[in-house]
Amino acid sequence: MATASLFDYSRAFSRNIGWVTPEEQQVLRQTRVAIAGLGGVGGAHALTLARLGVGKFCIADFDSFEVHNFNRQVGASMATLGQPKAEVLARMVREINPEADVRVFRQGVTAENIGDFLRDVDVYVDGIDFFAMEARRLLFNACEHLAIPALTAAPLGMGVSLLYFKPGAMRFEDYFRFEGVSVQEQYARFIAGLSPAMLQRTYMVVPEAVNFAQRQGPSTMMACELCAGVMATSVLKVVLKRGKLRAAPWAMQFDAYRQQLRFTWRPLGNANPLQRLMLMFIRPILRGQMDR
Repeated sequence: MATASLFDYSRAFSRNIGWVTPEEQQVLRQTRVAIAGLGGVGGAHALTLARLGVGKFCIADFDSFEVHNFNRQVGASMATLGQPKAEVLARMVREINPEADVRVFRQGVTAENIGDFLRDVDVYVDGIDFFAMEARRLLFNACEHLAIPALTAAPLGMGVSLLYFKPGAMRFEDYFRFEGVSVQEQYARFIAGLSPAMLQRTYMVVPEAVNFAQRQGPSTMMACELCAGVMATSVLKVVLKRGKLRAAPWAMQFDAYRQQLRFTWRPLGNANPLQRLMLMFIRPILRGQMDR
């Protein structure tokens, strides 16, 4: 008997019922989520949303799995070394839900294909690399133009920081204020905007592991899993219109290592006086790392 013939959507996701209604589960079944970047957080997002019963995906990544991905990327294993991340995650999603409609963009998201990537999408979930500023701005600005809710959950230390860009509320560019500044300054502003509470700053034991010149830094699977849980819950709330989800300029950070939860409110985004003070602290540190 073919494996697909053993699958039954209602039975596969029946244990969700109670936290969602049967009618809401069918809404999730028809929901399309776009995920750009399928590494640490993106791959975990895809599998968590698939197990929630989300039935339609657009997924994009131009990279392939390597050994240094093993510590945090759900698709990385000896069996998938050298394989395209997008193809591996598409296969893993379909192994959870053989009925899933998965559109795969192996070349990543570009100015040429972004229209196809976001076609019919209900929610955009950010999973691209920290350093991919141009692609991130392209995606969030396109979502703003198309009135698509867009979320990012950043893995910081052993915790997560969530930002929600709601159509009609504060824009991505107005929060981070990337326009007209250098790439190095964009990195500084992205750090400040992602983590206004900076809960992770006190327990890094090898600071030299952060190297912006080589575009690399430390990461943990714990943070990626926390991101996936927070993100899937946020997608559920947006799609099912259940409960309040604070949009930017609000941010939420939870740090499991410090056992702390913080909500921050930064009107004017990185132009806020508190953010400007933080940037004065971040810039010289970043400049020293870039000059190594």
